[in-house]
Amino acid sequence: MNRLSTPAAATPFTTPWGTLDLTRYPEDPRERLRAWDAADEYLLRHLAGEAAGAEGGATDLTGRTVVVLGDRWGALTTALAAHAPVQISDSHLGRQATLANLARAGAAPGAARLLTTQDTRPERIDVLLVRVPKSLALLEDQLHRLAPAVHPGTVVIGTGMVTEIHTSTLRLFERILGPTRTSLAVRKARLVFCTPDPALDPGPNPWPHSYALPDDIGPAAGRTVVNHAGTFCAERLDIGTRFLLGHLPAAAPGDRVVDLGCGNGVVGTAAALAGPGAEIVFVDESHQAVASAEATFRTNLGPDAPARFLTADALDTEAVPAGSVDLVLNNPPFHSHQATTDATAWRMFTGARRALRPGGELWVVGNRHLGYHVKLRRLFGNCQLVAGNPKFVILRAVKR
Repeated sequence: MNRLSTPAAATPFTTPWGTLDLTRYPEDPRERLRAWDAADEYLLRHLAGEAAGAEGGATDLTGRTVVVLGDRWGALTTALAAHAPVQISDSHLGRQATLANLARAGAAPGAARLLTTQDTRPERIDVLLVRVPKSLALLEDQLHRLAPAVHPGTVVIGTGMVTEIHTSTLRLFERILGPTRTSLAVRKARLVFCTPDPALDPGPNPWPHSYALPDDIGPAAGRTVVNHAGTFCAERLDIGTRFLLGHLPAAAPGDRVVDLGCGNGVVGTAAALAGPGAEIVFVDESHQAVASAEATFRTNLGPDAPARFLTADALDTEAVPAGSVDLVLNNPPFHSHQATTDATAWRMFTGARRALRPGGELWVVGNRHLGYHVKLRRLFGNCQLVAGNPKFVILRAVKR
């Protein structure tokens, strides 16, 4: 692969297969966070036989089914494009970054097969490379799903920063796949080596699972929430969402309501219960979240209630047409993997403004200290405090 022109937000990533210019998605010339880190670098150097501890030399990838699980921005998939890897990712943004990075590296169309965490797995996996996710539940779920395709000769290597790999991480590999050990740390990154044991019985996959909502949260009180692994607050209702549910506006019949960053769909489901006849649109960049939202909504409102379920970046133009929405409900995240950032919230707010009809409203719940009112006033020209407590505020902005 040749190194082509470098966009402003790209950072060069030197690998045993050449130097790549990689970006996150969406590309932003002001972006200071890289699309790769020392964990990606360590794994690739090990595969090439260049890392300390790679006793057997380079790992033979020729003609083998290589699966990359959890590649965050496509660094691993792009570097290994010559070996036709299969990428499995929960992230829509990560998938789009991978496509852009593959194209920039000069990879042939279709050089990599990109699957979501909800898609059917390859029947056989010869090399399994795991970028350890932040969510142990997601790792547990994905290892369970992949285990039937792993055989005694499968090479299984995980990678992550030392702050991401814990004893509980290693126990998951051992319980589901087989004996596991770790490497020495290099530049604060570590590798995980697992030897598949075909005689191992890990038991059933515990995901998805459900819980009942509390009785004091309005229209959704006592309702069932369905959670796929990795969904935000999959074990319980988070306190920010709970606060919003206690002040939820009622939609009129025929209104289009967007649950933006829907997670497991509790807010959109509550909006549907509070406003019969409204059309609910669930949007999240996580495939696990959108699957959870659909399961939650259908469990409580049945198969025929009007709703759409979209995996997308905020409210981009392909997801929801401009001027087509009456109400947007939003609990924006302020983390991207390990980094704290308001970039996602800003894209959500600008996308909401574009999607709203004149007179349409954006309702946001957020930590008080994040100061979202400043952004909303700048963008909408207005912002009203609906409710507040010592930790959270609910803000309302109207498109004029």
